[in-house]
Amino acid sequence: MTTASSASPDNLLAVLAAQEEELVLPRFTPDDAWVLGCLLVDLARSRGAAVTVDIRHGAQQLFHCALPGTTPDNDAWLDRKARVVTRYHASSFLVGERFRAKGSTFEASSRLDPDLYAAHGGAFPLRVAGAGLVGIVGVSGLPQAEDHALVVEGLRQFLREGVRPE
Repeated sequence: MTTASSASPDNLLAVLAAQEEELVLPRFTPDDAWVLGCLLVDLARSRGAAVTVDIRHGAQQLFHCALPGTTPDNDAWLDRKARVVTRYHASSFLVGERFRAKGSTFEASSRLDPDLYAAHGGAFPLRVAGAGLVGIVGVSGLPQAEDHALVVEGLRQFLREGVRPE
């Protein structure tokens, strides 16, 4: 399995798009947000990663945890990345890479306020089969590819182990 961090620049867009097709949930409840959030926090702690984890269902924040070493700036980054996911219905990393693949940057070409939008890795769309985009999971505190990779790893583990029957 190719990961975003091991993909060549030419293949990165395909890898990121494939992750979004792969990581579709059977459902998404507040209890699922708690399980996924705790899983991401545990992964981050096991690596000594100072990150903030945020999970939203629509406009409602269902989970938020700021680990030691983070600051309110991480919350601002999460808000900016989440707005990108909401607007483009794609991960913040994929959106930024799409602009770079066209020879530009999100900041230069999107015509969106960079104080409100950030197409940097770490915010990922939560999709439910048959329902589409229902929320966002985000991580902030690491370099963008690592933020993104942590979310993808957490979602994969959640789908394997964390989804509890209703």
